[in-house]
Amino acid sequence: MAVDQSLVGRTFPPTAPYDVTEDSLAAFAAATGTPYAAGGPAPATYPIVVAFAAMQELMVDPSVGIELHHVVHGDQRFTHERSVLAGDRLSAELTVDGLRQIGGADIISTTSAITDADGALVCTARATLVHKAGA
Repeated sequence: MAVDQSLVGRTFPPTAPYDVTEDSLAAFAAATGTPYAAGGPAPATYPIVVAFAAMQELMVDPSVGIELHHVVHGDQRFTHERSVLAGDRLSAELTVDGLRQIGGADIISTTSAITDADGALVCTARATLVHKAGA
């Protein structure tokens, strides 16, 4: 069953705050093969850690109708206002920007505003999720 168009424009509550630590930055860099120097800025793709938590909230919400095991992450882009640093406390608020159906698949466009503890925008993460509902 296709995801309902009424999802477009819906904003989900912010994720729980995520504390950025030197250990989490180093582990992310090691896992992704990205250079990272202790005390320096996080790798450019590090905000996915917070953005993914917001995407999970979308995908597990029973009112949305997405079957998590039928989702493929189609695209991801980041626009940074400033670098992420150890000591930051970040949360993400996801909005569904668009939804279209192509060949029986739902193409869901999202934007996650990633903010710090003061509410300042740190990064905007845009993602495309592809969902093919089961029979």
